[in-house]
Amino acid sequence: MKVIITLDELRAARQMLEGPVGLIPTMGFLHAGHISLVRRAHQECASIVVSIFVNPTQFGPKEDLAAYPRDLKRDLALLTPEGVDLVWTPTPEVMYPPGYQAWVTVAEVSQPLEGGVRPGHFRGVTTVVAKLFNAIQPQKAYFGQKDAQQVAVIRRMALDLNFPLEVVVCPILREPDGLAMSSRNVYLSAEERQAATILYRSLTTARNAFEQSERDASRLRSIMMGVLNSEPSARPQYVSCADPNTLQELEIIVDQALLSMAVYIGKTRLIDNLILGEK
Repeated sequence: MKVIITLDELRAARQMLEGPVGLIPTMGFLHAGHISLVRRAHQECASIVVSIFVNPTQFGPKEDLAAYPRDLKRDLALLTPEGVDLVWTPTPEVMYPPGYQAWVTVAEVSQPLEGGVRPGHFRGVTTVVAKLFNAIQPQKAYFGQKDAQQVAVIRRMALDLNFPLEVVVCPILREPDGLAMSSRNVYLSAEERQAATILYRSLTTARNAFEQSERDASRLRSIMMGVLNSEPSARPQYVSCADPNTLQELEIIVDQALLSMAVYIGKTRLIDNLILGEK
């Protein structure tokens, strides 16, 4: 496994990789969810590239960039037995050289939900992912369903900008009690960790109602909010029942719907989602 930093190193190493090449973009502090993406890529690709970069442009001024967990030595130890060919760990100066001015914006699908409460977040996401796609030129790129809006935004960007690759979305990996795996879970105290299971419980309660023929989206949003409000340490930022592709809020579910939410447990902001009517 080769670990590189500069663009020149990346370009030289990329030429040596057998195709198809699979890319797993990460911000590090890897967990089993990330490793599941690597293993999925192994099933479909001859070579695997993992990027590790805590992207400063997707953090707002009051968000946790400085505190975001980092442990490159641990990340590399997790990746070594997984047969990864190349790990790119660029610095902010490599990704955003002095005088940087170019940005990628996806207009509509980035506006609601996370876009509404984290202004500028998706401009940072789409810009850095476009740069990763351009630099690494993978045939497939692997993302987790946990960041559902990110997936929708990146799919739209890849389509609109004619990137010659497939965006592969992999299922959320959960702890035995349902909590979605996330690098931010490390922030939770023992009591908060237990309280955080309320997110998945609220989603599954709404899913149960859907499976019992509830199709009123506002009713499903109320069900989720009611469950969240039963946990004193949970502070919901939003709950949503939306079209999985456009992320526009639904009134009546005809085919599929994306249930999603952002909830503070103590000082830690968690997101989770599931898709209703998945075939």
